[in-house]
Amino acid sequence: MRPFSQGPPTAAFQGYPGRAWLQYRARVLVECQQLSKTFGRHRAVSDLSFTLNDGVVTGFLGPNGSGKSTTMRMMLGLDHGEGRTLYNGQQLQEHARPARVVGAHLDAKFFHPKRTARNHLRMLAAASGVDERRVDEVLDLVGLAEVARKQPRGFSLGMGQRLGLAGAILASPSVLLLDEPANGLDPQSISWLRDFIAHYAGEGRVVLVSSHLLSEMQLLAKHLIVIGRGRLIADESLEEFVARSTRNDVFVRTPNSDALIAALAERGVAAVREGLGISVPGADTEMVGAVAFACQAELHELTRRTASLEEAFLEVTSQTQEYSMGGHDDAPAEGADR
Repeated sequence: MRPFSQGPPTAAFQGYPGRAWLQYRARVLVECQQLSKTFGRHRAVSDLSFTLNDGVVTGFLGPNGSGKSTTMRMMLGLDHGEGRTLYNGQQLQEHARPARVVGAHLDAKFFHPKRTARNHLRMLAAASGVDERRVDEVLDLVGLAEVARKQPRGFSLGMGQRLGLAGAILASPSVLLLDEPANGLDPQSISWLRDFIAHYAGEGRVVLVSSHLLSEMQLLAKHLIVIGRGRLIADESLEEFVARSTRNDVFVRTPNSDALIAALAERGVAAVREGLGISVPGADTEMVGAVAFACQAELHELTRRTASLEEAFLEVTSQTQEYSMGGHDDAPAEGADR
């Protein structure tokens, strides 16, 4: 098995008959309206509404059991419940060629174990009205050309992820839904995947990616949809989401800490001691520096510290953890998902 294609992401579309159309596609809008789903007595998704815009990668985040996978399945019509998802004003089944509208990769083992990788994609191509030449293009793109005639039942998790991605982009859809696409991939493949997804969105498509790899999501996503216990927690840019964290602060080292803390307090600004320095939550360096100058506090360090996506996420979702460590929560409800 070779690595993912080493060429630029645009290689994904070379030779594909629909390439000219792809370059001039119309704007794409995805609207999820009041999605709700119940498994027995467990409310997996509750009145969930959000809009996905083209041109940016949207990260779909939430703790285990928050309803992410169920939501994505409802968006595709694989799970039925309340509410609806519109793709440019129409539900998916109302489009003449749904595969050209949405491509999805939700399960790394979603293929017949005895059908070769190439025949698996040929079957998808025939159902989607895609030229068979595209099959070999995507196999080469994801690094599976050498194992194209092998049965995927012996594939590793990472190889299964590659085959799933190949199927998702086969018809070059306007919308791409990916659930944990980096699971099982090595660092080089994750880097390639990140670049490919960013390029795919940059060509005017909608991309929704669910992942627990928050460090990767911080590099990839521009917008975030965050849910907890099936309900919407945040729908905003990654920058706005991180900016709300109380972990954002200014760290100061000074031999005049008492004077500086008192001067900040006079201005209604709280400061707390931290190790050999002072933490000033929610402040900026200009303000703290000006206060230090005014009270003649000598500064040895003045640093703006920004929360990571992981820190901001854990802070915002701390009260919506469905199954926390320690064994104090009830067993997972039937039908509960990631």
